[in-house]
Amino acid sequence: MSLFWIVIRQLAEIEAMTDLLQAMSKKVITREEWEKKLNDVKIRKEDMNKLVMNFLVTEGYVEAAEKFRMESGTEHIDLATITDRMAVKKAVQCGNVEDAIEKVNDLNPEILDTNPQLFFHLQQQRLIELIRNGKVEEALEFAQEELAPRGEENQSFLEELERTVALLAFEDVSNCPVGELLDMSQRLKTASEVNAAILTSQSHEKDPKLPSLLKMLIWAQNQLDKKAAYPRINDLSTAKLEDPSV
Repeated sequence: MSLFWIVIRQLAEIEAMTDLLQAMSKKVITREEWEKKLNDVKIRKEDMNKLVMNFLVTEGYVEAAEKFRMESGTEHIDLATITDRMAVKKAVQCGNVEDAIEKVNDLNPEILDTNPQLFFHLQQQRLIELIRNGKVEEALEFAQEELAPRGEENQSFLEELERTVALLAFEDVSNCPVGELLDMSQRLKTASEVNAAILTSQSHEKDPKLPSLLKMLIWAQNQLDKKAAYPRINDLSTAKLEDPSV
């Protein structure tokens, strides 16, 4: 049985059981009872397919999305928009921020025009890349001409600029209190922000639904734990039911 299918059924059954156990003391539910209730939960295959497609499109898995569309008969998707969005994301992840900005403007100039915070973070990432490559004079000039004016208008931008420029004060960034700005995680953070902005501009949800459902499952299980012992999903990667310890 599909992992997605098991998770959704588990979540639906937990919601039903929580309501049932509101006025009862903690009880033990056997695996046989629980699996029977899971099998009684009706979930449309079309809804499951949309959930999977939503994840593939949002995360940018172009080939997988196209293959799944053909196999499942899910609604047509514009693969070109995914490809273009992933090109922007990859450019940021590789440190090619100027190229990323150009690609974003080719997609939709209004994305950066209407999102000053995103534009600042991209410019900040450009500054970080200059510092990473040892271009000190160019970095200082860029910070003064492109970022300082924005910092004068926005206190939070100024604070972020000051943190970034602080990298220049350390020859060994491992001793720098803001050295994490040079980590890959910073590129990924900026890339995710750009990705979300593009999705929003295309009237797509900026985050996939599946992770939210998994978080909801964890929360629901924690709530039901207070009222009953039941076969639980402890490993989300396998969605395997584990018998309750009584």
